Amino acid sequence: MSLAEFESLTATILVAILLLAALLGFVMRETRFCTVGAISDAVYLQDWTRVRQWCVAIAVAMLGFTALALWGQLQVGDTLYASRRLLWLSALVGGALFGAGMVLASGCGARNLTRLGGGSLKALVVLLVMAVAAFATLKGITAVARVRWLDSMQLEFSTPALLPDMLAGATSWPLFATRAGLGFGVALILLVMAINPMRGADRRWGVLLGGVLVGLCVAAAWWLSGHLGLVAEHPETLEQVYAATYSGRIEAFSFVSPIAHTLDWLMFFSDRSKVVTWGIASVMGMVLGSFIHALWRGDFQWQGFADRQDLARHLMGAMLMGVGGVTAMGCTIGQGISAISMLSLGSFIAIAGIVLGAVLMLRYLASRV
Repeated sequence: MSLAEFESLTATILVAILLLAALLGFVMRETRFCTVGAISDAVYLQDWTRVRQWCVAIAVAMLGFTALALWGQLQVGDTLYASRRLLWLSALVGGALFGAGMVLASGCGARNLTRLGGGSLKALVVLLVMAVAAFATLKGITAVARVRWLDSMQLEFSTPALLPDMLAGATSWPLFATRAGLGFGVALILLVMAINPMRGADRRWGVLLGGVLVGLCVAAAWWLSGHLGLVAEHPETLEQVYAATYSGRIEAFSFVSPIAHTLDWLMFFSDRSKVVTWGIASVMGMVLGSFIHALWRGDFQWQGFADRQDLARHLMGAMLMGVGGVTAMGCTIGQGISAISMLSLGSFIAIAGIVLGAVLMLRYLASRV
């Protein structure tokens, strides 16, 4: 592949992920897909509707990823989350910080991107502060604490820390292990449909459709990055690489580090080494899609902070999300859907931390009322 062909492929991938992220932003805003909203509904109202929506998104993404892997459309070992190291403490602590932060900031990174598209200046402030905190945790002052105190607590495996790989090494049924994602996905959908059904058929199917579409967007992102973006030999390095991704590996949706990279790109726009990557394009696509939805619905409206206390709460939440999201290597979308769709062991720990942090913060805020 020539350099011109590689650049053309990269541009194609960036446009495609921009449009796919725009679709994701549109769907999330239309169906009120929000993880912190799902957890708060369950804690305060005992309403599990949006939790089911989240579970359906996970199940569909899981089925999609496993099908792609079985059909040879992507190499599982080349994904961002396919590591032999399990940073269990980072996943747990980072997840808890992120979960508490998203409650204070009225939503996770993805939710605030969709709110920004609808005219929320509160979301803009949250995203800027979260980007600074995330970048500091990637390469700055909080990165030192992360590496020294959290990342050092790890488990090393002989295979990638993915459930199918672990099962393949521990059982004599390799076919079962490679198809574990299909079984988990189907079981999760059946569980959602069977336990404590939602009232009202229209509401039930409308909510579930939102989860299906979000899951399909994540699966499509895996295919786009892992199949269409595969370059066997980079024209300059002659090494295998995946076009447009920041890591050079297969990536899907995640919205913490990419928001930091977006701010970095905007601040150093004239620096030729700063280029638009997969994550930056997905961030811009999310805002674009939610903006289009707001115009379509006719509910675009500028929104600001109610008072200084509201501002302080959102600033604290943004900081916690930036630090926690990088420490846990993902957010409610990155770990909560993308990583768990490939049955990453770290994602199970990170999700437990996110839910724990969110529930504790919700309980704390309720006790102060």
